[in-house]
Amino acid sequence: MALTETWLKANYKKLRDKALEKTDRDGLSIRLSPKGKITYTLRYQHAGKAGRVDLGSYPLMSLKEARIETQRLKKQLEQGHNPKTVRLLEKQAIAAAESLSGLFYLWYEAYCVHNKKGHHEVKRSFEIHVFPKLGKLPAEKISLHAWLEILEELAPSKPAITERLLVNAKQLYRFGVKRRLLASNPLSDIYAKSDLNIQKRSTDRCLSDEELQMLWLAVNKSRITIKNKIFVKLCLIYGCRNGELRQAKKADFDFEKGVWTIPPENHKLGKKSCKPLLRPIVPMIENMLRQAFLLSADSEYVFTNDGTREVMGASAPLAIPYNIMQYLRRREAYSMVHFSMHDLRRSARTRFSKLTNFHIAEIMIGHAMGSPVARVYDRYDYLPEQSKAYQAWCDELSAIVGQSSI
Repeated sequence: MALTETWLKANYKKLRDKALEKTDRDGLSIRLSPKGKITYTLRYQHAGKAGRVDLGSYPLMSLKEARIETQRLKKQLEQGHNPKTVRLLEKQAIAAAESLSGLFYLWYEAYCVHNKKGHHEVKRSFEIHVFPKLGKLPAEKISLHAWLEILEELAPSKPAITERLLVNAKQLYRFGVKRRLLASNPLSDIYAKSDLNIQKRSTDRCLSDEELQMLWLAVNKSRITIKNKIFVKLCLIYGCRNGELRQAKKADFDFEKGVWTIPPENHKLGKKSCKPLLRPIVPMIENMLRQAFLLSADSEYVFTNDGTREVMGASAPLAIPYNIMQYLRRREAYSMVHFSMHDLRRSARTRFSKLTNFHIAEIMIGHAMGSPVARVYDRYDYLPEQSKAYQAWCDELSAIVGQSSI
């Protein structure tokens, strides 16, 4: 016999010895707990397997509403959708629609954590600059004007952070639209340069011989930790991305073979190539590495956060250039034009051009070389050629900084 509102009302919150299940029609039934709680349930068959999904509870959902929901889900079932999956996705959509922060954290866990090495910085930027104003608002209801108020106010003083927010907010909305959590992307036609007047910083900073000499002087004499002194010197010598060295484990260095292996997950090309980078360990820098090993004796990483066994944080190297410039200004009365850790990489690459062939210099700093076909067939590691060039660079750097050995 089909259910009735009268029966539901009579049995709601009535205590009983055991649970009871009573069917209605079209797969709809109710589950009545010993304490009298009534839950609507839909039973169905999907892909040859029995399934069951809860629809709601009485009296918050009436019998009529439960029957309507049953018909809606059965229509989805006829189209090949699993009703349980449909309900789960809808709940996620509702949760995300409740707030921008809800949508953000859904996107962050599903996409950012797995695809962005700097995902912690992305989250921090949103938590500082976006969530205080927009975090609790429904993502679907936030207007373009509301976004521009934040971005335009931030752009003059923090252009890099503003551009990062814009890029990631657009990705966030695309994520929502593709998953039918949002109807549209209000930022789709907004660009950092044309709409926010954000100009790319010049990327031609290359330290002169005099600046390298002063840099070396500051590194040796300042109060920078020994760990960071070695880190700066190795970044300059290798011309590597600082993240490659920062995330290096002791197991990546084979002193017997004289090879540093950078695993795919630690370098820029690794995601596509799934191959490690190989760099030689020339004798003149082996001592630096061994000293760094001793400084982090109880950790698997070569460079750690001060006082911990954890890998050096991504933000740790950012302050090093500033500390060097401050030391030179205060102690040596020398004003050095601003530089970044990445500028050390450019400075090294520029010197490599004088010391070896173009393709060897590009391999040394981990750039993709040649056509895709050539990269597939050329399996040579060029380690002897790299080693010769690195040794020549160490010799030249020794002459620049005025030391017989660096």
